[in-house]
Amino acid sequence: MPTPDNPTRLLKPRRRILVMRYRFIGDTLLTVPFLRNLRAAYPDAVIDMLAAPNSGEVLRDCPYIDELLMFDTTRKHRYENPDGKAHKQSYWSYVQRLRSRRYDTAFVLKRSFSSAGLAFLAGIPERIGFNTEGRGFLLTQGVPYRSGVHEVDCFLDVLKAAQIPVQDRHLESWWSPTETHKAEQLLGLVAQAAEGPLQHVVLHLTSSNQAKQWPQAHAQQLAVWLLENPHRHVHCLGAASDKPLYQEFSQTLSEEQRARFHIHCGQLSLLESMAFLKRMDLVVGVDSGTLHMASAAGVPMVALFGPMDERKWGPMNAAIVREPVACRPCNLDKPCQYDFKCMKDLRPEAVIETIKGYAGLS
Repeated sequence: MPTPDNPTRLLKPRRRILVMRYRFIGDTLLTVPFLRNLRAAYPDAVIDMLAAPNSGEVLRDCPYIDELLMFDTTRKHRYENPDGKAHKQSYWSYVQRLRSRRYDTAFVLKRSFSSAGLAFLAGIPERIGFNTEGRGFLLTQGVPYRSGVHEVDCFLDVLKAAQIPVQDRHLESWWSPTETHKAEQLLGLVAQAAEGPLQHVVLHLTSSNQAKQWPQAHAQQLAVWLLENPHRHVHCLGAASDKPLYQEFSQTLSEEQRARFHIHCGQLSLLESMAFLKRMDLVVGVDSGTLHMASAAGVPMVALFGPMDERKWGPMNAAIVREPVACRPCNLDKPCQYDFKCMKDLRPEAVIETIKGYAGLS
């Protein structure tokens, strides 16, 4: 098997590599350790990333890739085209586009049959990816997919199968001074109306799949507790489509509490949101891309998990709160017969105690 130290893998003076993982924000961010280790092994290669519109923006300034390509053929959930600017193209147009780039290797980190088919039809000679959905014949090297380990480690399994060294597995994030300025400007408006030292907490209640969301009455109890501290401000991020939920939620708060409950939905891009998250004292929220963004930004967080398996999908370095019901994690593989008991029985008191112990807030 060729290795980075063995020139038999380097068929050309400057090898051309495509990494394919187009879908959600969290999925995209979790490729960062893969990309960093790949770049360390092949510092002179051309490494391009095929990602989804909107979510792919989190890798815009990633130093480990040469070009970010957006794969945009469908709309399966409400976050994929939040501003209405993206335009779908046909699957076959991407086959031709990738074929024209003459890649030597494709790492197919997406597990679908169609993604392996895309690399195959694009004529990429070496195609390495997970041996899932009966697509092994489309790959030159199929890699077993481990359901019981974190997705980051599954991605790194693909590197190891290609005899590429893995040195680390931490997340990173990048944004520009312009995005930093936008985040600081938004927080500055809050500080102007306050006195004394402030604490800033993001409370994130929405997810691309509503089965992961927490009952509003529980969230209200947590928000009221957070806002008992007169120097604490609670912020809500997300797409513009999330705003009505938070507006409805805020009506249950007192007038004084509403003054410290800030709804920023639709006001920040993904990278501006990460710059904003970096400046938080704590992020508390349900299983979502926002929590992976906070993880990449290195922010303390408490994550509320219900149907999904936190061992695979949990934000790295987060305190996880879950209700030990017998049916979880089900990973939403079939319709819930128990009215999402895993989220409904997840009590605010348990979340509050975790926050006290993990982040030291009181």
